[in-house]
Amino acid sequence: MKAVIIGGSGATGRELVKQLLQDSRFQEVIVLVRRPYFEKHAKLTEFLVDFENLQQYKDQIQGDVAFSCLGTTLKDAGSKEAQWRVDHDYQLTFASIAKTNDIESFVLLSATGANENSSFFYNKMKGTLENNVRKLGFPQFVILQPGGIERPNSDRAGEKIFIKLLKICNAIGLFKRYQPITTARLAKAMIASYFKFKEKYKVVSLSEIRRISE
Repeated sequence: MKAVIIGGSGATGRELVKQLLQDSRFQEVIVLVRRPYFEKHAKLTEFLVDFENLQQYKDQIQGDVAFSCLGTTLKDAGSKEAQWRVDHDYQLTFASIAKTNDIESFVLLSATGANENSSFFYNKMKGTLENNVRKLGFPQFVILQPGGIERPNSDRAGEKIFIKLLKICNAIGLFKRYQPITTARLAKAMIASYFKFKEKYKVVSLSEIRRISE
């Protein structure tokens, strides 16, 4: 099988690429990145792309399954408009090209609380993306909705504090739906969900993510 990925240089994406390369079921892994990132590997092809002009690289977006785990923070993006462009527009364009190129399966990393009608910007953005990709009509569309994500060696001070607070709250039974999960387990769940959930449309909750990543 052949997988194509955007967001491969992010924390979850790096782990996803690593696991796909180790998985004997995949013979080829295509990664679209802004700049050179990965070491050479017999199964890996790395394409440098301009995400503002993804249509120029439509011939490279080919495969059996597309994985999308692209994302940024409001701080890194600089504005809500810029974050929306990365977290919504780039991924929707990628999905549209994948559908045009007859990729049958699309696996999207989203977030708990995603809802296009939410009053919270982040949840609204994620929910809008989910719905817009669903409208494309992939034969198989899987959405994973984790809570907090534990990124190894994270340099985001706010994120570290948030994860620690979540763990404290989880220990006393609060905010269980946002229970943190490591990038290694999340990547494992993304791959497992592709093989496990063959129905047309599936939203994978945190509890299911944890179960299939054990």
